[in-house]
Amino acid sequence: MRTRRMTIADLRAAKGQRALTMLYVETPDEAAAAAAAGVDILSIIAPVWTDTMREAAGDCFVQVGLLYGGPISTDDYLRAGFAALNTGGDAFYCSAALETVRRMAAEGLPVVGHVGLVPHKATWTGGFKAVGKTAASALSVWRAMSDLEAAGAVAVELEVVPARIGAELSRRSSLVTFGMGAGSGTDAQYLFAEDVLGCTRGHRPRHAKTYRNFAAEYERLQQERIAAFGEFVADVKAGRYPGAEHDVAMDEAEFAAFLAGLDPV
Repeated sequence: MRTRRMTIADLRAAKGQRALTMLYVETPDEAAAAAAAGVDILSIIAPVWTDTMREAAGDCFVQVGLLYGGPISTDDYLRAGFAALNTGGDAFYCSAALETVRRMAAEGLPVVGHVGLVPHKATWTGGFKAVGKTAASALSVWRAMSDLEAAGAVAVELEVVPARIGAELSRRSSLVTFGMGAGSGTDAQYLFAEDVLGCTRGHRPRHAKTYRNFAAEYERLQQERIAAFGEFVADVKAGRYPGAEHDVAMDEAEFAAFLAGLDPV
């Protein structure tokens, strides 16, 4: 059981020593549940990263996602990074140019890069499919990791590469590897909470594993919601709501005085 939140030094010390767990979460409830369950690392995007989310995340190490295309210039990324730091972020996802990574690292902002299948850059690697299945492609991923390491990044999301490649790249790099569909040899196993909970929106990736069926529960709750709203409508139309128990009482004498004070009709 953790007694305090991990630091960057702790994260690096854990590399190759123990398997880390990581979840992408979107709500305070998800963050709090992850903290209670003992998840090591959370990924939370900047638009929903707030004091409330920091409190909910408890002692989880939090990577705050600075979304590509949100900040535009290097200065924008620096401002966004420091804003997220001041809200209690522990590291900052940045998939911008190496110059931006270098500037952020030089200012002491711990940067997490992204290699392999990078969704917003997938057109360059052939679309939404595995990367690194050929020697040339795998070496390209390795060079990208090496460039991030040289630029001062502390970790990297390694997404959808063959397990053997994920293990080899993790072993050879000082970067802490957050593996998503990259095999068991990466330093952390990273999944989206919606996949774990069975409420995936859109395509469910091969590497996802579902542990609960929240989709069915959400559908049941939606039907209950519709039924409750319908009963409310029916009660109003039938005169059953509001009832005497919902009314604010008034002393008879006060009501009489009120009526006396009104203009005659």
